[in-house]
Amino acid sequence: MRALLMLDLINEITHPDGLYPEVCLDQVRERGVLDKAAQAVAAARRTGVLVVHVVVGFSPGYADWPRSSTLFTEVPRRGALVLGTWGTRPHDLVKPAPEEPVVAKGRVDPFLGTNLDLLLREHQVDTVLLTGVTTDLVVLSTARQAHDLGYRVEVLADATASGDAWTHEAAMRLIARTATITTVDEALSR
Repeated sequence: MRALLMLDLINEITHPDGLYPEVCLDQVRERGVLDKAAQAVAAARRTGVLVVHVVVGFSPGYADWPRSSTLFTEVPRRGALVLGTWGTRPHDLVKPAPEEPVVAKGRVDPFLGTNLDLLLREHQVDTVLLTGVTTDLVVLSTARQAHDLGYRVEVLADATASGDAWTHEAAMRLIARTATITTVDEALSR
């Protein structure tokens, strides 16, 4: 069984009204990532591939915010990434269907402190297909951790982005050591 993981394609990062457009919004637009991710979701739903939405966020009041993280330093000051708000919902182009699980994470790695591994094993998933932002953070981290947990990993390169093309390509070179690099059409036409 395969699962399509939609990684951090949330409004705060992928919508022009989000609080973090500087993270990768230009590359998301330039690369057509949301359209490709929407194409991946539609194909997955048609072919019985489990779709799992992974969102980064913290509880109101930020009690679970990682104070030592250089990546999340500005989150409370900006009032960003609060779970249950518009900012942490997946973008409308890839919004979850009612039966699709949403996994909330408070770190880069979506397996750390979440039920993602249990959920995948419950559905007898042996292969994960990755889409999302950013390639150099959550996609790379997910690919490595999924590999180490024994999953086959395929990264849908045309449905991922980083802050710039160089960083995206560098991350893809690293990811290729433990995962198959593919596209939406290649991975979901089988």
